[in-house]
Amino acid sequence: MSQVRVRFAPSPTGFFHIGSARTALFNWLYARHTGGVFILRIEDTDKERNSDQFLNLIYDSLHWLGLNWDEGPKVGGEFGPYLQSQRGAVYREYLEKLKATGRTYEKDGATWFKLIGERSEVFDDHRKKTVTKVKTAPTVIDDLIRGRVERLEDEDFVIVRSDGNPVFHFTNVVDDIAMRITHVIRGEDHLSNTSKHVELFKAFGVPVPQFAHIPLILKQNGPGKMSKRDQGALIEEYQKRGFLPAALVNFLSLLGWNPGGDREKMPVEEIVRLFDLPGVNQSNARFDDKKLAHVNMLYLLELPPDTFVEKARQYFEAQHPDAPALKAKAAYFRDVMLLSQPKIKGLEELPAYTAYFFTEDYVVDPKVREKVMAKGDPKARLHELIGALAVFDFSTDSAIEDSIKNLGGRHNLAFGDYQAVARLGVSGTNAGPSITGMFRLLGREKVEERLKRLLGS
Repeated sequence: MSQVRVRFAPSPTGFFHIGSARTALFNWLYARHTGGVFILRIEDTDKERNSDQFLNLIYDSLHWLGLNWDEGPKVGGEFGPYLQSQRGAVYREYLEKLKATGRTYEKDGATWFKLIGERSEVFDDHRKKTVTKVKTAPTVIDDLIRGRVERLEDEDFVIVRSDGNPVFHFTNVVDDIAMRITHVIRGEDHLSNTSKHVELFKAFGVPVPQFAHIPLILKQNGPGKMSKRDQGALIEEYQKRGFLPAALVNFLSLLGWNPGGDREKMPVEEIVRLFDLPGVNQSNARFDDKKLAHVNMLYLLELPPDTFVEKARQYFEAQHPDAPALKAKAAYFRDVMLLSQPKIKGLEELPAYTAYFFTEDYVVDPKVREKVMAKGDPKARLHELIGALAVFDFSTDSAIEDSIKNLGGRHNLAFGDYQAVARLGVSGTNAGPSITGMFRLLGREKVEERLKRLLGS
């Protein structure tokens, strides 16, 4: 068997969609699994909709996900250029080859591809034009995911428009031939085009690549394919929200592919080792943002301390450059972030989750205050805490816990009797890291000031 050569061929006409990312990923995984070649080809023939912004977004998104390409723009290769807008000479050469086979004709100023079979001219009421209908046998596609698929192509079709520009079907096949693509792995929505492409491959007298049409990604709620307008659809959004690319790659790998078992977290090296096309499901996969957030949390929990702190700082600098957290001393910032690491689901939670560590101008949640202050005798607990702080041992979390327990013992109370009102006093809310960790980082003086402020409010 010749070396596997696969390609990802996006168009720079919009933001980078999660469905495109998964298609790129499955091609990349198959290339890495087989020791093959992963090619990036840019289908930029739509001059009206192309933009450099979207082109650079493709490059940046693939790099962020770790999907390095072996041939393509910025990398090179012997089968370039890899932007279709620069391949006009290649298309003209292949058009002449196709004309030499007698399988083309001119009509309405365009070049048409002639299907072989019994022919008739039929007026199409819907399109208000005469079309050439052809009686042919169905085209058989042995799809590596969907199995045997039969599709009947019964109309000749345009391959070069009247303005001289070749259409998608022609450029797609020509590039696959010229770049020696062995496997075409793409979304199921392209299956309707495949019979046209197979007929073109046959007309050129070259081997037909193996096709593998992967299931669609359905929107989270309701029917239909996930579109660029749906929440959670854009890769750029996850970058801005501080998601870990490894977590997104893990999630996307399991969106339509099953390696066996029920594991939800797998290192990319293991995914590469196990990935194969027969393991890809035929049924469509439904997007689940809660599951993605959960996978991201699992990856965050396992980050080494230095890595987590650096990613947290990068997130603040990119998305909250004026946050007081960035003005804090590096050691204090580190301690706060590491105290928060086990509790957060994503880096995007950090600014709100840690705000009270870095400013006295934090919000006291009125609903939480009402709830906490209505239970038991919170003002008495505040008096007791404030009176005992001078003898608390603030050196470690366990020492602070022992100090609170000792205080409770003197009043025939438990640690939990002080926890809610103490948390409200120092943070303004009822959620967050351990209260002992909060006391330790804020320090005796600041804790006393905040508890007195709550008591006097």
